[in-house]
Amino acid sequence: MIYEGKAITVKPLENGIVELTFDLKGESVNKFNRLTLSELRAAVDAVKSDSSVKGLIVTSGKDVFIVGADITEFVDNFQQPDEELLAGNLEANQIFNDFEDLPFPTVVAINGIALGGGFEMCLAGDFRVMSAKAKVGLPEVKLGIYPGFGGTVRLPRVIGADNAIEWIASGKENRADDALKAGAVDAVVAPELLKDAAIDLVKRAISGELNYQAKRQPKLEKLKLNAIEQMMCFETAKGYVAGQAGPNYPAPVEAIKTIQKAANFGRDKALEAEAKGFVKLAKTTVASSLIGLFLNDQELKKKAKVYDEQAGDVKLAAVLGAGIMGGGIAYQSAVKGTPILMKDIREEALQLGLNEATKLLDKRVSKGKLSAVKMAEALNAIRPTLSYGDFGNVDIIVEAVVENPKIKQAVLSEVEGLVKEDAVLTSNTSTISISLLAQALKRPENFCGMHFFNPVHMMPLVEVIRGEKSSEKAVATTVAYAKKMGKTPVVVNDCPGFLVNRVLFPYFGGFAKLVSMGIDFQRVDKIMEKFGWPMGPAYLMDVVGMDTAHHARDVMAEGFPDRMKEDKKTAVDAMYEAERFGQKNNKGFYSYEMDKRGKPKKVSDAQAYEILKPVVYEQRELSDEEIIEMMMVPLCLETVRCLEEGIVDSAADADMGLIYGIGFPPFRGGALRYIDTLGVAEFVAIADKYADFGALYHPTAKLREMAEKGQKFFG
Repeated sequence: MIYEGKAITVKPLENGIVELTFDLKGESVNKFNRLTLSELRAAVDAVKSDSSVKGLIVTSGKDVFIVGADITEFVDNFQQPDEELLAGNLEANQIFNDFEDLPFPTVVAINGIALGGGFEMCLAGDFRVMSAKAKVGLPEVKLGIYPGFGGTVRLPRVIGADNAIEWIASGKENRADDALKAGAVDAVVAPELLKDAAIDLVKRAISGELNYQAKRQPKLEKLKLNAIEQMMCFETAKGYVAGQAGPNYPAPVEAIKTIQKAANFGRDKALEAEAKGFVKLAKTTVASSLIGLFLNDQELKKKAKVYDEQAGDVKLAAVLGAGIMGGGIAYQSAVKGTPILMKDIREEALQLGLNEATKLLDKRVSKGKLSAVKMAEALNAIRPTLSYGDFGNVDIIVEAVVENPKIKQAVLSEVEGLVKEDAVLTSNTSTISISLLAQALKRPENFCGMHFFNPVHMMPLVEVIRGEKSSEKAVATTVAYAKKMGKTPVVVNDCPGFLVNRVLFPYFGGFAKLVSMGIDFQRVDKIMEKFGWPMGPAYLMDVVGMDTAHHARDVMAEGFPDRMKEDKKTAVDAMYEAERFGQKNNKGFYSYEMDKRGKPKKVSDAQAYEILKPVVYEQRELSDEEIIEMMMVPLCLETVRCLEEGIVDSAADADMGLIYGIGFPPFRGGALRYIDTLGVAEFVAIADKYADFGALYHPTAKLREMAEKGQKFFG
């Protein structure tokens, strides 16, 4: 053994060829943490000083190659002073440089996922051979940063600037055939042939058949583009990528600027340019939020795994109530491999549900994401029925009938008597108390909430709601089923609106106040979209449906009268009474016309302003900043209350629920991280400016205490 550590070993193979293997002890994957980097330093030094070594192959002892840097270490690292962070980055890069400069050929055998720093390690080798099942890429922009181990320097010199910009700015994972086509790897082989192929390549390089020095040289030099080619390449790319990424995600454009800046430098100076830009991005709130988002997502997945041991097996599901929502649930279950019965009392509703599932499956086939055979299998897995005939075999039932407690209770009570004793019953209610619905059941311990978001196939979140009598097994089985459907489950405790709608309606309450002050709703929409929301509040209510919003608002007002009950008629009331239900009947705050693709397109409608006149009680002038504050303070404060009252288990759960459920701007990290970014004391001071507007704007005593103590929700 030439070198042996906890993450890396180097052992001789044959005829002067050695194998450097990444195999991080105690972990299921390889990643670049402090330990791995320090051992790579030692391993490179060991082989460099061994005169018997003639060639080296790099392998992995795990199913993946290297998944990237250890993101949990980013949080601490990125808080270092700029100079220290820069020095640490350049020190790490020197390890990759020294590996690249070894006095013999190197071949990297990519057996599985090689992302971020893992792929940058591959790029430092002379040759790359890849398993047909592996994937490579540089996804750092998804964390608000860009590659920091030489990716912006080596990749453009290996595959060309145009291809490198596309790979880095999109952050996508690339399959083996695409990597070979681009020139990112030298060969693709079947997984079982990978090591032999790597040894063969290194032998050919040792013999001189392959010129490894010539392969290495372009990575050490300037980019081979003249001044005009550089201008055409980089300026065009910056314009296009800026349009795609938007103003709130600076990393993709910064990556292009760095590649451009380093184009006329050799490797070492180019790496300095990369490191300086990396430090600049690492210090942004966007990076902080997106890294936090990634870590929150990991925490959520760990929590969901905890439920696996208690979960019952779901081999057959059922949805009660067809139509658009029922059809969406049936589609999602079937396409992910769980057969489902779709029950309704009307034939036309069943047809609507089947049409919805067929439309969604058709779309996947047309995009090449599903074969016609798989589509047929999925459709066959949805069994429409007007009777309860086969319900004796069902493991989990999702009730998705009209949002009315008496009707839901009647349906749930009826189906409970027709299923096996351990079948789990769930309700896809958006606001009605699970404990209230459970009162109609003989086995309330087998019942919980399973709240899907519309459209089901697109929205990643499922709220799993624990009622007063819900058993851990019922909750665990529902979590497992949600995961099986490809969804991200967040377990919450019961209250009106649960987490997402409880937090959303104070946001709508802020909007109602703005309209009552004479603020143009279209202006509010534009400001909130610029803030980062996928759509403004007026447009969102049109999409949700004014009847749905009106009903849910009343439920919330009954549950939280101190802050959600309106003392005057509001914009939602005016629209509801005028039967302007939004996209459902093509008129709400906006009117709707069909575009060329058959999708509803919003247009301004003067009649909406006439309808709103009676609910405008005063005229105020407000800045854009004040409008943002009036919208965001109620939402953030309600999120704080949900955390304090134990409706959600953690700040991470709360923020992920809002990002996945209502499209809270990801680059802001969620409501609680947004408060952290502003500073808790600063947020409380902002809220206090609007104290006269009522309890929606009043911070809790605990939040004031956090402000006084300088505490945060994260870190």
